[in-house]
Amino acid sequence: MEIFHKYGLAGGFRILHVMSAVMWMGLLWFFNFVQTPAYAEMEPGARNNAFDKLTWRALWWFRYSAMFTVASGLLILLVTGFGNSGYGSDFWKSPPGAGLAAAILLALIMLYNVLGVIWPNQQIVIANARNVQAGGEPNPAAPAAARAGAMASRQNTIFSFTVFLFMVGTSHFFNDFGHFKGQPAAGIRVLFYIVLLAIAVVMEMNALGKLGGTAPGGYNVIYDTHQYAIYTAVGLMVFFYLFFEIFFRA
Repeated sequence: MEIFHKYGLAGGFRILHVMSAVMWMGLLWFFNFVQTPAYAEMEPGARNNAFDKLTWRALWWFRYSAMFTVASGLLILLVTGFGNSGYGSDFWKSPPGAGLAAAILLALIMLYNVLGVIWPNQQIVIANARNVQAGGEPNPAAPAAARAGAMASRQNTIFSFTVFLFMVGTSHFFNDFGHFKGQPAAGIRVLFYIVLLAIAVVMEMNALGKLGGTAPGGYNVIYDTHQYAIYTAVGLMVFFYLFFEIFFRA
């Protein structure tokens, strides 16, 4: 059967990859664009009940969809292979290859944020909500945990727009070698990766509170509201598209 051929397996993993990514990004955007603004307007009792009954369930699907998205993407690469018929060296030197490499890097950072920052901090917040509902005293660490989780979550939102740009662009427009160079000069490729790494590292360090702390304002203004996160996400996505148009154009 075709499904047992490497291209059939790659197609199956690609379907899983898309489905998982839709769930991961859908829940990420739900948390940032819907849940967080709504919770800010709710009474403490209702918000704690929502954390107890809704958020922990959503976070289960959120974590596992993130893991399945990354795992299925890596399986596509492994099954298809790294030879000339798959993702060989020529591919990674092309605009689609550079875009896919960027998407992989940002997705790995986002997965780290999910498992290493958002989920551990949300466990503190949810445990506090359940404890308060049961008549216990609030955990003084809960507000700081909520802020740390929110900053990492909004950074993931900012990265997600660019990840989708490169995921779609790899197959649908960056591979148009009538418009983009088949293989940009090595210096241009190095410049792209330097810019990509610099932006990814600086923004991630900022989201972790390593540059401007965790207080609102300053460098952290991009995390203070979902509107600012959207503006930053669109700006980053447009920046990388323009980079391709300027430096990778045929």
